[in-house]
Amino acid sequence: MTSPHFVVIGECVADVVRVDGAPGTVHPGGSPANVAYGLARLGEPVALLTELADDPYGRLIRGHLESAGVALLREPSNGAPRTPSAVVRLDAEGRAHYTFDIGWTLPPVDLPFPPGHLHLGSIAAVTAPGAAAVLALVERWRGRASISYDPNVRPALMGEHAEAVRRVERCVALSDLVKASDEDLGWLYPDRTPEEAARHWLGLGPATVAVTRGPAGAFALTADGRRAEAPARRVEVADTVGAGDAFTSALLHARHTGADLPTALTHATTAATLTVTRPGATPPTTTELTAALDA
Repeated sequence: MTSPHFVVIGECVADVVRVDGAPGTVHPGGSPANVAYGLARLGEPVALLTELADDPYGRLIRGHLESAGVALLREPSNGAPRTPSAVVRLDAEGRAHYTFDIGWTLPPVDLPFPPGHLHLGSIAAVTAPGAAAVLALVERWRGRASISYDPNVRPALMGEHAEAVRRVERCVALSDLVKASDEDLGWLYPDRTPEEAARHWLGLGPATVAVTRGPAGAFALTADGRRAEAPARRVEVADTVGAGDAFTSALLHARHTGADLPTALTHATTAATLTVTRPGATPPTTTELTAALDA
């Protein structure tokens, strides 16, 4: 098998989605897992370094990822004692609110092949003890592989604010491309606008910072002074679960295939828009994305 270009490092989470008056529905989730799944749906060879238990949630997530072609780099016997889960409650506008049961204990590990691109993010990048192994891998491959990062801030899991900002900024400084939502930046830097926060991150080292703004679309800034924007399309929202991850997958895919930054942002916002029209983290396939872009 040809070594995948993309390697995603991070958690898988079983999202138990609950809407008032209805029983919970389990969807495979976890931001890094969603990004890997989204890349595979767009035809990218991708591997996921993660932790999964050999339990019902773990088997559900494994089947989901492998159905799209994601290669898993750790066996259940070497993974977590239980698969992480989150209760996801949807408000009247379909926005997701999370309660987590998550541990992240990835031990020191190397990759079985040289990656072309490493993506890290969310809980796995900042949660001890496993975050140390994630950062060690990134530092080992930095300069030989491109690196992207999405903090996907979950305040309930971030701990003390100043320390959380320090951990996030360390990941930002290791990355070439960083994606965040305006909500992420609002929690990390309550006294700065999203654009001010993005410019602060550019000063730490990445070449590009992309910021999603929900129905207001997205913008991106680059270290060489460029700015790009893409509007969001108006659609009926089923829920917002996985929308940011679909954005990230499509952005990485578009940049890997040679798209310029404005085009890549348009691809990414379109992918996120398609995802919010259906329940759970179900990003588009290449065919679906192409059709939506041509519409």
